[in-house]
Amino acid sequence: MGASCHACIGGTNVLFDMLNRRYLSPKYIKMLVLDEADEMLSRGFKDQIYDIFQKLNSNTQVVLLSATMPSDVLEVTKKFMRDPIRILVKKEELTLEGICQFYINVEREEWKLDTLCDLYETLTITQPVIFINTRRKVDWLTEKMHERDVIMREFRSGSSRILITTDLLARGTDVQQVSLVINYDFPTNRENYIHRIGRDIETFYNTSIEEMPLNVADLI
Repeated sequence: MGASCHACIGGTNVLFDMLNRRYLSPKYIKMLVLDEADEMLSRGFKDQIYDIFQKLNSNTQVVLLSATMPSDVLEVTKKFMRDPIRILVKKEELTLEGICQFYINVEREEWKLDTLCDLYETLTITQPVIFINTRRKVDWLTEKMHERDVIMREFRSGSSRILITTDLLARGTDVQQVSLVINYDFPTNRENYIHRIGRDIETFYNTSIEEMPLNVADLI
C-alpha cells in the first residue's frame, strides 16, 4: 500500500484484489475479521472468501462474527481455523410488539413497482426502509425511484428520505425516525424478517399479519 496502517477495511472483492496485486502483504496481516459471516457466505461470496483465506499465512488469526451458525460458517471454522474458540452471547429478545403489519397481495413481480408507487400516493411516508434480497435489484429500484447513492449519513440526518437496502444492513442498525419498513422482496429466511422490522413467519413469531386495508393511512 505504500503506507503502514493498523486496520484495512473493505469488501471481499477489494481485499482479494489488493492481495492479488500485492498492495497488501499477507505476512503483515495479523488478524482477519469477517463480519456478518453467515450473510456473506450465503450471498455468493463463498469462493472469494475461500480465495482470501488461501492467501493468508497459517499463523493469521481469523475472527468470524455471525448472528447464526449455519453449515457454511461451521465449514469455514473447520477448514481455516485451528482450535477455534466460540464466544456465544445471549440470544436477544426480539419482539413485534407495537408494530402494525400488513401484506399486499401482488400477483406478478413486475407489478411490485407500481404497487410501491401507489403506496406512496396513499400514505404520508416520512422515512421508509425498503428491503430487497439482492444488491442488483437495490440498484435497479434506486434508479427507478430517482434516489441514487443513498448513504446512511444522509438518511440519519433526514436529508435523504428513503433507504433501499439488502439484509446486510438489517442487523445492528436502528434508525429511530423510520416510520415504515417495506419488504419489497419476501425475506429469504424467518430470522431476517424480524431483523427487518407468510404463514410460516406468523407461526414462528406467534404474530398475525393481515392484508393491508384500504384505510391504511388512518392506521399508521
